[in-house]
Amino acid sequence: MDLFGNENTIKGSPRSQAKFFPLAERMRPKTLDDFAGQKHLIGPGKPIRLMIENNDIFSMIFWGPPGVGKTTLALIIAGSVKADFIQISAVSSGVKDVRAAIEKAEYNQRHLAKRTILFIDEIHRFNKAQQDSLLHSVESGIITLIGATTENPSFEVISPLLSRCRVYVLEDLSEDDLLLLADSAMKNDEELKKQKIDIHDKKLLLQFSGGDARRLLNGLDLAFKTTKPDADGIIQITNEVLKETYQKNYIRYDKDAEEHYNIISAFIKCIRGSDPDAAVYWLARMLKGGEEPKFIARRMIVLASEDIGNADPYALTLAVSAFTAIDYIGMPEAQLILAQAATYLASCPKSNASYLAISKAKADVEITGELAVPLHLRNAPTKLMKQMDYGKDYKYSHDFDGHFTQQQYLPEELKDRIYYQPADIGAESKIKERLNNWWKNKKR
Repeated sequence: MDLFGNENTIKGSPRSQAKFFPLAERMRPKTLDDFAGQKHLIGPGKPIRLMIENNDIFSMIFWGPPGVGKTTLALIIAGSVKADFIQISAVSSGVKDVRAAIEKAEYNQRHLAKRTILFIDEIHRFNKAQQDSLLHSVESGIITLIGATTENPSFEVISPLLSRCRVYVLEDLSEDDLLLLADSAMKNDEELKKQKIDIHDKKLLLQFSGGDARRLLNGLDLAFKTTKPDADGIIQITNEVLKETYQKNYIRYDKDAEEHYNIISAFIKCIRGSDPDAAVYWLARMLKGGEEPKFIARRMIVLASEDIGNADPYALTLAVSAFTAIDYIGMPEAQLILAQAATYLASCPKSNASYLAISKAKADVEITGELAVPLHLRNAPTKLMKQMDYGKDYKYSHDFDGHFTQQQYLPEELKDRIYYQPADIGAESKIKERLNNWWKNKKR
């Protein structure tokens, strides 16, 4: 139940009222055997099933996309081990609500000898202070915490709390899982099973649901309620009915699975390949899917150095400015900043010379180890160091023509090594010309 003693499920509700609950709620499974998907967690011998069978529950965090059963699984765990279930949402709750839940849990433990599961939906929305307020109670066992998040808990949950929880990744439901849910609803739901229903294109139903079981079932329910039976008494759920029900093709962008990496990869490769049109298309796909704008901006900062570098040194400044500006204004206006940065970076001359330079230098460091710093380059803050020739014969570049000297800066073993080789493009072409002139003078 929630903090106000209200039941979270429709169990026990009068039959006459059940039809007013969303189909996804009416079809919410009560046992692991009825639960769709997540066999890696609830199958025979798997961790959550074993935990329930052993009646030994612990704090955990469920990480996965919407509609894959995070809340349902928490409810099943609580019901299976006969624990008091308190549910709050991090979106609308604060420290006061957490304290009230902890007080209830302390009462349960002290007077009823009963365990309490505190389920926090969207726990990544809690700030550090709110998460800190959970630590003692989780550590002492007053509450068993189950947090649900669509974001990577490594970044969104504080380390002390994360170390007290086990993280379980809930995977996308397969097409078979979703079809099974739809068929089960039509056969077992008190309202749907009264009618003959013909879904013309179940694949389209899955596409519109975007892999979200909740969206699948509630969309099916709405299509059922808004379609009259034909002359034969059959409710024909045509493609047009589905399009009208869902209004648009729902694009699910899973920020934690393969498609996430495929799309960000495509985005970066489009910018690297100097195609601003393709870049903004993949940017639009990420934004529509709810991608974190800062994630996109961070990747563009890396690209500005790795793939543009000194061919256009301003690219890095622009990318960093875009990241900062996103903090100032947030979404939806931040999409304009991201689009400006993406199109500019895609239109820049490209060079990976800086990336190659550091890669080659690191390889030499691995091979040669810690070579000695030449004496003339060493710091000499004390008299003893000066007596040891630290800094001796160092030539101050600004005292020479062109602010350049012919002294050796690399260790003797690497004295002729060249790491940075500028490209013949953009601002880097001028850098290359300047370095070549210095190199010729150095060789004299």
